[in-house]
Amino acid sequence: MERLIRELLERFKREEITLEEVIERLRVLPFEDIREVLIDHHRSLRKGFPEVIFGQGKTSEQISKAIETLLKAGENVLVTRLSPKKAERILERFPQGQYHPMPRLLTIRSYEPPKRGRGYILVVSAGTSDLPVAEEAALTAEAMGHEVRRLYDVGVSGIHRLLYHLELLRGANVLVVVAGMEGALPSVVGGLVSRPVIAVPTSIGYGASFKGVSALLGMLTSCTSNVVVVNIDNGFSAGVVASLINE
Repeated sequence: MERLIRELLERFKREEITLEEVIERLRVLPFEDIREVLIDHHRSLRKGFPEVIFGQGKTSEQISKAIETLLKAGENVLVTRLSPKKAERILERFPQGQYHPMPRLLTIRSYEPPKRGRGYILVVSAGTSDLPVAEEAALTAEAMGHEVRRLYDVGVSGIHRLLYHLELLRGANVLVVVAGMEGALPSVVGGLVSRPVIAVPTSIGYGASFKGVSALLGMLTSCTSNVVVVNIDNGFSAGVVASLINE
C-alpha cells in the first residue's frame, strides 16, 4: 500500500490526476466493504504485508470477491487453509494464481515482492507428516520477500540426520522448527544455534499427543531459552514472525 500511495502522489505531482481523484482514491484506502468481508487496505502500510485471506469457513465466492478487491488495489494475494475443491473454482476465475496443495495455500502476484531480510530463514521439520505446516511457514515467508531454505525429515528419532547439517543450521538468521509427537526437535535445535527458534507444534501423533497439545506443552516448557512457540499447526504465523525477525 505504501508503494501505491507513493505512485498516487507522484502522479498528482506530475499533474496526471486531479486532487479530487487523489481524494477519492484515498477515501477507500483504509478499508473496503464488500458486504460479508471488510478488506483492510492499510494493513500493508501498518504491518508491511497486505491482508491475508483465511480460506477455511469462507465460500469460494467470498474468497473470490476478496481476491478481486486486493488485486484491484494492486496487492499480492495470499490465501491460507484453502481446500482443493475451492481452489479449483477460484483458479477458474483467477488463472494467474498458483495453488500449493500440500500446505493448502494459494498465491497471486500483482508484482514481484522486493527482496528483504538480513539473512536466510531456515524451516526445519521433524518428519514428512509435518510438511504441510512447514511449507505453510516457508511459502508465507517467501511471499513476504525473504530467502527461505528448507531442512526436512530430521527428527530426534534419527538425530544424526540433523547434526549432519550443523553449518546450515548455524548460518540461519532465524529458524522455524516444526514437530508433532512429543515436540522435542525445537529444544534440540535451540541448543545448537545462537539465533531465535520459532517452534510450531503440529497435530501429528498417536492418542496421547492429544492432537498437538503434548507437543505444544513440551515446546512451551522447553529449557532452551531462545525458543518461542506459536499455536498448533500455525505455520502461517511462524512464517510472518520469522520474516519480521529477519528484517
